[in-house]
Amino acid sequence: MSKRRNTKNNTNNNSDDESGNRPPAPVGPFELEISDLAADARGVGHRDGKAVFVADTLPGELVVYNRTRQHRNHDEGVLQSIVQPAAQRVTPRCAHFGVCGGCALQHLEPSGQIEFKQSQLLSALQRIGKVTPTQVLPPITGAVWNYRRRARLAVKHVPAKGGVLVGFRERSTRFVATLERCDVLVSAVGERIAELQQLIESLSICDRVPQIEVAAGDNAVALVLRVLDPPSEQDRVLLTEFSRASGIWLYLQPGGLETATPLLPDTPTLFYTLPEYDIRIEFRPTDFVQIHAEINAKMVKQALTLMALEPSDKVLELFSGIGNFTLPLARVARQVISVEGERDLVGRAKQNAKSNGLQNITAHTGDLFSSEPNPPWLQRDFSKVLLDPPRSGAREIIPAIAAKSPSHILYCSCHPATLARDAATLVHEHGYTLTQAGVMDMFPHTAHVESMALFERL
Repeated sequence: MSKRRNTKNNTNNNSDDESGNRPPAPVGPFELEISDLAADARGVGHRDGKAVFVADTLPGELVVYNRTRQHRNHDEGVLQSIVQPAAQRVTPRCAHFGVCGGCALQHLEPSGQIEFKQSQLLSALQRIGKVTPTQVLPPITGAVWNYRRRARLAVKHVPAKGGVLVGFRERSTRFVATLERCDVLVSAVGERIAELQQLIESLSICDRVPQIEVAAGDNAVALVLRVLDPPSEQDRVLLTEFSRASGIWLYLQPGGLETATPLLPDTPTLFYTLPEYDIRIEFRPTDFVQIHAEINAKMVKQALTLMALEPSDKVLELFSGIGNFTLPLARVARQVISVEGERDLVGRAKQNAKSNGLQNITAHTGDLFSSEPNPPWLQRDFSKVLLDPPRSGAREIIPAIAAKSPSHILYCSCHPATLARDAATLVHEHGYTLTQAGVMDMFPHTAHVESMALFERL
């Protein structure tokens, strides 16, 4: 697909927003030289002293755009045409790129995407944290297509557009993108988007299914259908026929996550393995697991290597989930003290430890976002720490950890800004050195930056 055709279609396929207000009419066209990429992967240039953000453009390109929004300090625009393309530009593989909000960087070759993400990490560390790693780690990379084993797809019954839509949201809108397939989802699901649309449309509750959770293990693929009304007996027949024919196991979720129930009694338990550590981790389809299986295995190995684990080490792991790092750590270290905020995940982590024959793990449920003085798990001895917090980071707990003076703190991050903020605390307030940092391409073709940083007390 040509860029001109692609950008022409990069418009909201509904004329009004949900409040009934029409967006402002575009103004232009204007020429713009793109000099950089913003954190959300939009190209950035300058015109009349103001920054201008234009999606689907790359540094070094001369483009023509129409202004869609005007602000005091910056403008936003939509790409009209490319006068001079960048050398790293490629043709997006997906026919829906530019409309679907699932991807932002398919027009940039994978090596360029890695350069962008590494730049985002190092820039945040320097700009926000005022720190620079002693060594930049080689990026962790893997497959860039059909990699996504966890996703949440929106579902919308829209008779005016032919029936049911299943997919990611459109860029910058709440509307569901009209998809036929998805090349980043595991192929068992990504190649069946049209079938899923037909399935939901055939149900009596087709307008009462707002979302579908995708979860793939090494052994099976599951879909969790959020149902606002109970399916009829005929609905269950149709769902069962789809499950048997496709090999995809279905769950129905009438309420919260804990209500997700298998449609069929012989539904297998999902699991994935970390062969290097002889680990098998079972999980529910609503549990958080790392998106990219190949990258996850490499990430775990690099984390344990950087921590320079010894058989005598006692390791504290925070935000431990169902045991993705915990179990491999326990294969090497003398003892692992794991802490997770969700009680159900702690229970599954304990079960995973038991099924893997590991008895050197002490699992705790704890609030890691409060300043609780001296919680029970912090009273134990530990020599090294592994952190894997959400986007909000680990600000609340870092001072208490640093006060115990562990020799190594390994920090896995899904948001460079909060990593940089926490790095500033560790380095400038607690005397740690940021010895190594690098990115992991957990989400190819998106602007999400996953990274790992090692702090040492030298």
